[in-house]
Amino acid sequence: MPTPEKTLELARQVLSIEADAIRALSARLDHHFVHAVELCLACGGRIIVSGMGKSGHIAGKIASTLASTGTPSFFVHPGEASHGDLGMITPQDVVIALSNSGESPELVAIVPLIKRLGAKLIAMTGNPLSTMAREADLHLDASVTQEACPLGLAPTASTTVALALGDALAVALLDARGFGRDDFARSHPGGALGRRLLVHVRDVMHQGDALPRVREDASLSAALLEMTEKGLGMTAVVDDQEHILGLFTDGDLRRHLDSPLDIRTTPIREIMTLNPLTIAPERLAAEAVQFMEQRKINGLLVADDTGRLLGAFNMHDLLRAGVV
Repeated sequence: MPTPEKTLELARQVLSIEADAIRALSARLDHHFVHAVELCLACGGRIIVSGMGKSGHIAGKIASTLASTGTPSFFVHPGEASHGDLGMITPQDVVIALSNSGESPELVAIVPLIKRLGAKLIAMTGNPLSTMAREADLHLDASVTQEACPLGLAPTASTTVALALGDALAVALLDARGFGRDDFARSHPGGALGRRLLVHVRDVMHQGDALPRVREDASLSAALLEMTEKGLGMTAVVDDQEHILGLFTDGDLRRHLDSPLDIRTTPIREIMTLNPLTIAPERLAAEAVQFMEQRKINGLLVADDTGRLLGAFNMHDLLRAGVV
């Protein structure tokens, strides 16, 4: 049984080997990588990524990353390709084939068929002299000096380098296509990230009859009734044109509990907060969360650029929208 010290030493050695392998990859990137980006940008079809074994798992992840960052892509298993799935590949596609040795039989077997179709082939291997490297339209060198496995057998550093090279390709394509935050959000609508990038203030705010507001000559009791009915813990105070004059909240009420106020006769304008913070409806809901947390407030009014009241929301609305 290894000691804790030996376990940590081995783990750090693995990370060091893999980090060195990626640094070496970065240093040798050249015009071949630029050409690969150009081939993918010129592709009129899809980017097909393929590989066997551990390389296949990396290929699947690369295809997924490409697809989610603006480059239509999918994974094809090379073994299945020889049994009908080759029909998924068209002459307009670019195929990226991963093999550390560059001699994976399942991939080598379909290389002539890919070339016969007229699809472009990019080989990503650890052996520039391999069959796949020679037969491909373009070769990307993903070689490593050693695996991180102490036996030198299990794919470790080599798969890390291949994955990093795939990420570099995906990000270069993302940048070249001008793929932005909104594009990314449309590719991830179901997750928390998508919600943070897609949900705007206008999507969560209360408006119309659900919007709490009173005129400046309303009494404190009328404001409290409005707050209770609308359930936001606050009410806007507006003029006849719906421009915001002030805000009254549960917190304001607590701060005035010791004051000799008559809730039936005290005008709300005498105790409201003047010039309250507001936010525009087109701002991201995630920005509103940060805005509210920084200022330690639980609700916000929504206004246009003239200060006219459009809506209101609180932290509970943001929680329900899944952006908190």
